[in-house]
Amino acid sequence: MSNPMSVDHFRQQRKIDPTRGQFLADGSPNNDDRIEIGPTQLAYSEWEKAGLTLPNLANMREHRWKRLTQHIVDRDYGGLLVFDPLNIRYATDSTNMQLWNTHNPFRAVLLCADGYMVIWDYKNSPFLSTFNPLVKEQRSGADLFYFDRGDKVDVAADTFSNEVRVLIEEHGGNNKRLAVDKIMLHGLRALEAQGFDIQDGEELTEKSRSIKGPDEILAMRCASHACESAVREMEHFARAQIPVTDVSEDDVWAVLHKENIRRGGEWIETRLLSSGPRTNPWFQECGQRIVQNNEIISFDTDLVGSYGICVDISRSWWIGDERPPQEMIDAMQHGVEHIMTNMAMLKPGVTIPELSRNAHQLLPQFQKGKYGCLMHGVGLCDEWPLVAYSDQMVEGAYDYELEAGMVLCVEALVSPEGGDFSIKLEDQVLVTEDGFENLTTYPFDERLMGG
Repeated sequence: MSNPMSVDHFRQQRKIDPTRGQFLADGSPNNDDRIEIGPTQLAYSEWEKAGLTLPNLANMREHRWKRLTQHIVDRDYGGLLVFDPLNIRYATDSTNMQLWNTHNPFRAVLLCADGYMVIWDYKNSPFLSTFNPLVKEQRSGADLFYFDRGDKVDVAADTFSNEVRVLIEEHGGNNKRLAVDKIMLHGLRALEAQGFDIQDGEELTEKSRSIKGPDEILAMRCASHACESAVREMEHFARAQIPVTDVSEDDVWAVLHKENIRRGGEWIETRLLSSGPRTNPWFQECGQRIVQNNEIISFDTDLVGSYGICVDISRSWWIGDERPPQEMIDAMQHGVEHIMTNMAMLKPGVTIPELSRNAHQLLPQFQKGKYGCLMHGVGLCDEWPLVAYSDQMVEGAYDYELEAGMVLCVEALVSPEGGDFSIKLEDQVLVTEDGFENLTTYPFDERLMGG
């Protein structure tokens, strides 16, 4: 029976889009104080202007739940127990202090073989996942780290593991083969004491997450548009301000953070923006250096954006009125050739070792500084699989074929050995039924391309 008080309360709430009813096009509540984290009015308006179709979030959540459950059944496990915040996001679409949770694992989700799903959350916030009817119970008590439990963490672990055992007896056919991803030491020991045979939960979740459903792809298109809008604001700021005033790398990078949050994005995983000679060697984190006019800026977004979707793209820009050095233009053109040639290999059925062996070869002067991989999967973050360069392949590590629905980031780091610059390029690409679609539309710098 519906509660008339809750209906009245909803009517009193301020609508995100007054032209719509109780729900937005993605199925989320049309109010400003909803519990579930999501896109902002700015993002929705930009997507509408761009003609993008929003995902159906209920369908997306069900798709992920079904995939995980099927992977559990296919492996003859009684259930899957996850602590990784991104695996929890995938299973429940709920969040709670995501970055803090990465080093203080207080959340856990158990998905049983019959599809019954339970979340253990921070004790004062069980309401954070109640919007998702696939989550059948909210509990607390999965915080098994020393800071929170002190010298009695073993007692908490025993209580928690006993709850897991009872749930598996009721909803997992008492099958003690339990997949677990990232668990604290006392938790592992307690589960083993309950008689569980612990299996590799990361293998299961990475394989499940690697194929995106139709609504996940729609969500990624929206997230990509929002990320590129944020990148565009960062570029406008850099080009307008660097030639006329003191602007640090941090000043430039802060614009991307701001614009990501303004669109309902969540965080940025790295600090990979550098300028001038600090771009070589790559992986120097952005800092206080004042960017000079007529210099290069290179960056890698590593951005967790709208709907919790990662958009991982890279670009290099020449900032200034002079022509870039010819050496830099040549490197840029070589980098574009590298990612476009490698992207053209993507299609269902091609194996990961084939991608490694048949990839475009960087010139000798760029070999030592090349990126750590040719390509990698992406979804809620950088994900399985990893496509290595041929000289870094480990035989048997990735003997799999690409499938439609995978999304791969195609990389290029063109960094001359002993040089004073690096070109960083990366596009995010969907594997389709008959080939691929590049989801990244952000242009390459015309000056660096020789224009």
